[in-house]
Amino acid sequence: MHAGPRTTPGGRTVVVTGGTRGIGAAVARRFAADGDEVTVADLHTDGVEDTLPRGIRAVTVDVTRDCEVRSLLAQFARVDVLVNAAGVIARDREYEIDAFERVVAVNLTAAMRCCLAAREALAAAPHGCIVNVASMLSFFGGPRVPAYSASKGGVVQLTKALAVAWAREGIRVNAVAPGWIRTGLTDDVQANDEANRRIITRTPMRRWGEAGEVAGAVAFLAGADAAFVTGTVLAVDGGYLAA
Repeated sequence: MHAGPRTTPGGRTVVVTGGTRGIGAAVARRFAADGDEVTVADLHTDGVEDTLPRGIRAVTVDVTRDCEVRSLLAQFARVDVLVNAAGVIARDREYEIDAFERVVAVNLTAAMRCCLAAREALAAAPHGCIVNVASMLSFFGGPRVPAYSASKGGVVQLTKALAVAWAREGIRVNAVAPGWIRTGLTDDVQANDEANRRIITRTPMRRWGEAGEVAGAVAFLAGADAAFVTGTVLAVDGGYLAA
């Protein structure tokens, strides 16, 4: 088992899937701001390089393809932090089996694929850790998004299972569960006045969350202050689940 001081931000090797947009992008920028070297792996990287701050590079990767994921992770002798933020949603279409399978493949199976591919490099780091992006829908059903709900519920159980399985290798595994966050995935909901009103009324803090607030929670779980935290799911939802 690993012992000694925990790794502090700065100089770490960080890999973020789905890191060019939304929560993933905010996470990547937070780690870069902390002085870490960040690689974002995403299917959509055209034109992204010119907009990235120092410390972030973008690599085109389809996380549903094993060969591409393994090729990416094989580049690193050591990975300090892996963040599985790649995710898709297909509201009202997830009752079609093709859409259902696609959502589960990206949100859940790909997270496991990335964890497996990064395992050796994570174990080689002094204090390797994984942070998965779950959801408030990990805990209750979304009638318009059965695949998204099922996949994010699976992310929570995957997080707990790997935390127990890999603890002796010095790898911590945690997750964040965002509530209603302003990102591209929620654009259509934000634009719906009635839905927007219901969300704000139901959220005790009476507002939407920002991607940077989720990034802050991820940074905590990947940092020294969470040295004895593994198998945990941290809700970042303005009190939505508590209400």
